[in-house]
Amino acid sequence: MKYLITGLGNPGKEYENTRHNIGFKILDALADASNIAFSDKRYGFVADYKFKSRTLILLKPTTFMNLSGRAVNYWLQKEKVPFENLLVLTDDLALPFGTLRLRAKGGSAGHNGLQNIQDTFGRSDYARLRFGIGDDFRRGQQSDYVLDEWDKDEVLDLPLKIDTCIEIIKGFSTIGISRTMNQFNKRSS
Repeated sequence: MKYLITGLGNPGKEYENTRHNIGFKILDALADASNIAFSDKRYGFVADYKFKSRTLILLKPTTFMNLSGRAVNYWLQKEKVPFENLLVLTDDLALPFGTLRLRAKGGSAGHNGLQNIQDTFGRSDYARLRFGIGDDFRRGQQSDYVLDEWDKDEVLDLPLKIDTCIEIIKGFSTIGISRTMNQFNKRSS
């Protein structure tokens, strides 16, 4: 069975450690822990991760956040991954820092990457793992906040939260979304 695990973010060194790039950061940690490397391919950096007789295609789109749907669409088709085996990793302003929420469907909540995926497919019934980044910004400063780097306290807590995200990805591909949601959503508050 194949799965497409897409971490949302923006390519380039200037975005590497920003809150908006948590999707990339999670996939980088999974690749590092598994001794696999990403290759620069069409519309993204891609790596194959084998886990319990499953193939997880890890995708970090290079289309920039606002055009993430283009990369997701291309790799779903190229790898013949069923739509229900798509998981998108994204930041979420509405959740306190480090809170994790796995959902089987939902709206974009104003997130441009999720909105573009929804617009590309004309549907929003795909799994997403939302990583809370908090909302500690003044009115009108949202863009600066998401594109800012993590503060020093957040940096200390990131590794443990990212490890939990990796467990969630593995659960999604083995025990399914419902059981994984039951196992992690309460625990990840």
